[in-house]
Amino acid sequence: METFEFKRAELEDKEIIAPYFKKYPSRSCERTFANVYLWSRKYPVKWAVIKEALVFKSEDETHLAFAYPIGEEKAVRNALEWAKEYSRSRQRDFRLYNVTAEQFEQLEQLYPGEFEITYNRDLADYVYESEKLISLAGKKLHGKRNHINKFKALYEGRWAYEPLSKDTLEECFQMALVWRNENSCEDDPEKRGEICVTLNSLRLFEELELTGGLLRLDGKVVAFTIGEEVAPDTFVVHIEKAYAEIQGAYPMINQQFVEHACHSYPYINREEDTGSEGLRKAKLSYRPVFLVEKGVVSEKGKGSQKAEDSRED
Repeated sequence: METFEFKRAELEDKEIIAPYFKKYPSRSCERTFANVYLWSRKYPVKWAVIKEALVFKSEDETHLAFAYPIGEEKAVRNALEWAKEYSRSRQRDFRLYNVTAEQFEQLEQLYPGEFEITYNRDLADYVYESEKLISLAGKKLHGKRNHINKFKALYEGRWAYEPLSKDTLEECFQMALVWRNENSCEDDPEKRGEICVTLNSLRLFEELELTGGLLRLDGKVVAFTIGEEVAPDTFVVHIEKAYAEIQGAYPMINQQFVEHACHSYPYINREEDTGSEGLRKAKLSYRPVFLVEKGVVSEKGKGSQKAEDSRED
């Protein structure tokens, strides 16, 4: 079989990878170069252009899986054929991960009845209407409005929102280090991975062309958030950190960031809940307009598998 060199994403690869995401957009939070670059430091994910399609492969001694190829339909089919052959050569079942409903629909058209998908609720992205996140209008969001109003009343004249810039990156970095210690990130592998991504996103904020905002209280940074465009109509929020002891800091940075930085996008993707009960409750409380469901695809008769990890790519 034809061989291709897979490599870990580096900053210089952005000029190859990013145009694929732009030409073939998806609302799935993984489909940005920054996401691929930052998380590939933690997971064994590499990329290659195969038959004119962009392909991500997650492989180590224990597993093999591919992201759904990105490209024209013919290129996607050719890449899938190659991936199937590669899987056979490794004596592993062919598997695709983080496959959206739209991608599976195309797969069904290309290979009618050949594959099955097992959706994993823990991986579903929460998507909201930006206007609702700004206004928090209606009975269902009155609790969120109360948090915002209480914050404004409690800290009247003491708080300020501002865009994250190269001049304020260091302040946010220092705040993230404090947040890391307060949340015992070193004792939890998942938290440790997340805070590493947070710190690297600040280090490479300009290189990755990210957008961010911060919240000050008495001049001190108490919350910040970072995201980027994932589709022409959708902005994805990758990172949001706030001090828990500052009552209302989380809802306030959420609302202010969308109002000031993301209002031109109809939809805001706030990523998945990773199966955390508390996070799921919090994300549902903002009333998502829909979820971007994702799952694992396998050949029928080979046994479906639950996706092991939301960050394989």
